[in-house]
This record gives sequence, structure tokens and C-alpha cells, in this order.
Amino acid sequence: MKKTMSDDKLSTSAPPRMADVARIAGVSKMTVSRVLAGRPVSLATRERVLSVVNEMGYVADAAAGALSSGRSSFVAVLVPSLSSSNFSDTVRGINDVIEPAGMQMLLANTDYDLPREEELVRALLRYQPRCIVLTGSHHTAETHSLLARARVPVIETWDMPANPIDRVVGFSNAEASRAMVRHLYERGYERIAFVSSASKLDRRGIDRRRGYLKEVRAAGCEPRDITKSAWTTTMAHGVAMAHGAAALQQLLDRWPDTDAVMCASDIHAFGAVMACHRLGLSVPGDIAVAGFGDFEVSRHCYPTITTVSVDAYGIGRATGESLLAALHEAEGEGKPDKTRGTKTVVATKRKPLPTVIKIHYEVVPREST
Repeated sequence: MKKTMSDDKLSTSAPPRMADVARIAGVSKMTVSRVLAGRPVSLATRERVLSVVNEMGYVADAAAGALSSGRSSFVAVLVPSLSSSNFSDTVRGINDVIEPAGMQMLLANTDYDLPREEELVRALLRYQPRCIVLTGSHHTAETHSLLARARVPVIETWDMPANPIDRVVGFSNAEASRAMVRHLYERGYERIAFVSSASKLDRRGIDRRRGYLKEVRAAGCEPRDITKSAWTTTMAHGVAMAHGAAALQQLLDRWPDTDAVMCASDIHAFGAVMACHRLGLSVPGDIAVAGFGDFEVSRHCYPTITTVSVDAYGIGRATGESLLAALHEAEGEGKPDKTRGTKTVVATKRKPLPTVIKIHYEVVPREST
């Protein structure tokens, strides 16, 4: 006779386990596993097991299932900041593509720290993700080694590396920075300074600085780079409005005739604009300010900030599509279709995607220049 919840009360001190479901349904744990995986069992058994699952509120341990089966529905996504609207939009774009495909996201915040990224990759690999998505193309040697041994698709985003690990969805931060400098020269500015994060860990900021230096020197001008200046101890690392405000004061102390400043982020640029207001400087009358990223703050502050716009959500969707294409190539093509009883029939083919997807960027002129 089938046991019921009233006949066999469970302890409320711990969540129900598969063994509890099996005991109350009067079946083996293997049968419960087959039901939850959608594998063939009798209709009566399936209904009995699912009834107990629903009554108990049992939730299968997906991580444990992945470890036992060697296959998961997880995609690991690492971003440098969860507070950045751009990276949040990218995460949303990825999720909007992979969720309908039955996949779930394991999200981690590296805090612009490459050793931390390495440890997170190590930890996430224990869950046997189907794919790993990284932000940027700069990683520790051990991270490269871990990913090589893992043998799963890897997608690097928000950058355009010369030697990618596997797949890429992004753009050249250096070239985008050069485009902004050219815009400022075309607007008639001649003494252009650059402001970036205090942190050497912000590799995209470093690439944007590299683009600035290259374009300024190509124009025959001397760089006015405030990036390496001493910062207060309260600005440990990362991107902050305070960086832009402090840097604006420093560059004017050093180069008072500066007529434009390019910032590696709209967040820096907003801080610089606020510093100009406090100093009684007109933007752009006394000094022009430009940013990078097209953050919401750049569209609504006064004056609105000229920026480099990148489709962050589009990066996410393109990453999701690239991810599915990579999994299809790795797991679908060339494998036998067991339902057809032959080794020559191949799974339905998805249209192949390029392994490198370049995302469009553009300079968006606004009031600040």
C-alpha cells in the first residue's frame, strides 16, 4: 500500500530529499530520478511520484545531478561589476537567449580582480557548466590552464583580443577610444587630457588609455594622462565618480590650459562634470568632457555627456546565440540519433555563427562637447 504524507511525516528541520520522495512514493531513487529527468516510466508511477514531489515541495539538486551525469544545464557568467548597468544589460541579454533553451545562469562578480576571477573559474568548474562566459580578454595563466583542461566552450566579451581563448563577442576598446579622440579634434579641441581608473585591474580602461595615447601622438600632440597620478587611499580600485572628480582637479593643477578631457567611463565623466560645476567652470565653454559607455547618467545629467555608445544588451544576446551555436557544434553534430537507430543521421543543424562577433560602437555627441 502506498505511503502518504500523513502516514509518514517528514522532519521539518531539513528540506526533503530524493530518498524521502522514493520512500513515500514506494519506488526506488532511480525511478524518482527517471521521472524528474523525463525518462520513460509507466504513467501510473510517473503520476504517483510527481504527486509526492508536489506535496512535499521537493526540488531536485541540479548541481548534484550534473556531477552524477557529467552534464548540466548551467552556464557560468563572470562580470567585473554587478552595479554597472552595462554589465547588467549584458547579463539580461544572455539570459533572454539561454533561458528559453532550458539553461540557467551561474553569475559571479570578479570585482575587476584577475586572481579573484581565477578562483571563481575554479569554483564554478565544479558545477560542470556547459559553457563559460568571461568579461574581457586578460586572464591569469592559471585561468587559461583551467579553461584548457575543462574543455568547454569559452566566450570572451566586451573586448576583441588578438589571441582569443575560443569565441569572442565584443569590440576593440582601443579603437573606440581613438574614435572619441578624433571626434574631439574634429570639434576643434587641441589640448585633450585622459582620465581613467586608479586600478591596473580595469583592463578595458587600460586599453582605452592605449587608444587615447596612440591617437594623440598620431596627431603630433603631447598626451595629458592623469591615470598614473597618486590617488587617495579611499579610492582603492574600480570605477567611481570620485575618481573623475579628483582627476579633474589634478589635471587642471598640472595642465591648466586643458580644453577637453576624455574619460574611460561615463561614471568618471560625470564626476568630472560635477567637479567643474563646483569649480565654477562651464562645460563645454571652459572645458569639454567626454565619457565612454552611454550609461543612463550621461543621458540625463546637465550637460548631457558625449560618449561612446555600445549595445550592452546586444552583446548579451549575441553571446547567448554564440553559446548555443558552440554547444550545438560540440554536442549535436556528428552524433548518432538513437531514436532513428542509425549512426548516419545527424541532429538538426543550426545555422553556423562566426567564432568572432564584432559589436558596433559609435561616438554619440552631446552637450558636454
